[in-house]
Amino acid sequence: MLIHAVLGFALLETLALAAVLLAWADRVAGARLLAAFLFGISLWMTGNELPNWFGPQSEHTMMLLLSTAPFTSVLFFHFCTVFCRVDVGRWGIAAAYALGGGASLTAMFFAPGHIVQHRDIGWIAIADTVGWTASMAWVMLGIGGVAVLLTALLRAHRAQDRQKFRQIAAVTASCLWGMVCLTGYGIAVLDLPIYPFPLLGLPLYSLILVYGILRYGVFVANAWARRALVWALLLGLGAVVVAVTPLLLPFESRWLGGLAVAASVLALNGPVRRFAERLVYPGGEVSIADLGAWRLALQSAGSVQALAEQAAELLSARIGAQVEVHIGAPRNASASTPQLVCTDSSEGWNATLQGWDAAPPGPRHVAELFGTVVAEAAARVAQAQQFAARERERQLQARLAELGSLAATVAHDIRNPLNIISMAVAMAPSDTRREVADQVGRIANLARDLLDYAKPWKLSTTRMDLAAQVRAAAMRLPDVELGAGLDHALLMEADPRRVDQALTNLFENARIAIASVGADSAAPTHSPMHIDAETTDNAVLLHICDSGPGVPEEIRSKLFEPFASRSPGGTGLGLAIVARIMAAHGGSVALTERAPWRTCFTLCFPLATPTTATIATTP
Repeated sequence: MLIHAVLGFALLETLALAAVLLAWADRVAGARLLAAFLFGISLWMTGNELPNWFGPQSEHTMMLLLSTAPFTSVLFFHFCTVFCRVDVGRWGIAAAYALGGGASLTAMFFAPGHIVQHRDIGWIAIADTVGWTASMAWVMLGIGGVAVLLTALLRAHRAQDRQKFRQIAAVTASCLWGMVCLTGYGIAVLDLPIYPFPLLGLPLYSLILVYGILRYGVFVANAWARRALVWALLLGLGAVVVAVTPLLLPFESRWLGGLAVAASVLALNGPVRRFAERLVYPGGEVSIADLGAWRLALQSAGSVQALAEQAAELLSARIGAQVEVHIGAPRNASASTPQLVCTDSSEGWNATLQGWDAAPPGPRHVAELFGTVVAEAAARVAQAQQFAARERERQLQARLAELGSLAATVAHDIRNPLNIISMAVAMAPSDTRREVADQVGRIANLARDLLDYAKPWKLSTTRMDLAAQVRAAAMRLPDVELGAGLDHALLMEADPRRVDQALTNLFENARIAIASVGADSAAPTHSPMHIDAETTDNAVLLHICDSGPGVPEEIRSKLFEPFASRSPGGTGLGLAIVARIMAAHGGSVALTERAPWRTCFTLCFPLATPTTATIATTP
């Protein structure tokens, strides 16, 4: 019977699709749950067909398999929450599993129904009270899953997430199709005088469900869908030719019929493939208007990252599959997701395709033309960033020149008054002389730091051991703990004098911060100051931590700007100078967190020769 052949095919297809999902489980959220749901569907289909395969004596096994339907509905509900990222809480999932599992176990212990003979389907199950109760459970869980899908569909529409909207819409459409197919069993159970034709569409249920999800996440799925559609159309074409040939020929000949089929398939192979390609990959043709729309859409990107994200969204929406766009960073060509990579070379920006082996010519052509537009946009963004960098450098040098001139004038103009003040208090009491000397020293330090920060100085790099220099500088500190990262040599190209200046500034800040805590505070269980280093693949990280009062929240965002100080008597230029020194070395300084110390500064030294020796960091 046709209907049993269709159900048998649907069973094999469902198991095959479950295996495909397990193979691609890392690319789809909740894929393992969906595979388990498809396996449950296959158990349900097996249960329905079992008496028709082995006779009515398999009724008990049939009822056991049909009793798993509520638990299968739980898997569907759970998949919907994971796939749609709708949080129903741990207790919501637990309640769903309790309902479905309890209904399945109840149906297994108490017979959910009996079987009767139907004229079109053969043996079918008729539910009794237990069966209807179990059916209500899986209906409720199915409605819950559809409610989750509709909620996520509305949320994706509001967020204008087109890819997620299409995926959820495909799952929702498959559910509607599944309900239509199940009306075939309703026709049989109610013994209506019509053929249960909706069951003939059951093979499409699993196919729509899985392909609707994979279409926008796995490029290979589209390739297989195109091949399957081509073969289905060609087989249908062959069947039509076989049926029509005897009507057109005055005599019957198998050789002529086979020849007619072969000739028809060969002649229409190209048009059929192009037709299938347009169905699976809509929008394969690119017009002048498309190029203009792409250029206009990519004009708003102000950075390389924004350009890559916007380009990936446009191309994915156009070809109907997820595509990654990388600008200036080629990736592994064997990656599972197809990539469009734009790189800069001596001949300018150009785009290459990686991982497009499964793509037909149409989408490849679209991606190649789109790549030219992305390359143009990348060149524009890179040029704009270079211009902005030059403008920042020009403004920086102008500010430094003004600051340097001001610092030189201030240092010259206050040197003589400071000397006069020092001499004027020579005969004053010792407390007064000490206070004046402290304030004079503070002003002199400020003038010296201003001069050092503002003047255009250059690095004088050499091969040095950072660990040895840190150990030597730490000898000037009263109570410091050195980490194991400083036990071995840390060789790099750097300016020893400037590195020592940066270390001195940080050590002095840490010493003042520790002293400001006061003797009344509880003594920490660890050393008040800790210095350690670690090496990564391309940098050396030096951590300088202290147990001072920490950095106030209000100055954290501008900590490395001039005149931002956490020390009451500080000039506010120490950390700014450290930032300039690290930038000159091609590295950086950052405020980090390293428990149990309250404050930690991390210096990042790149393991390569600095690309420039001139200090050019925004103050």
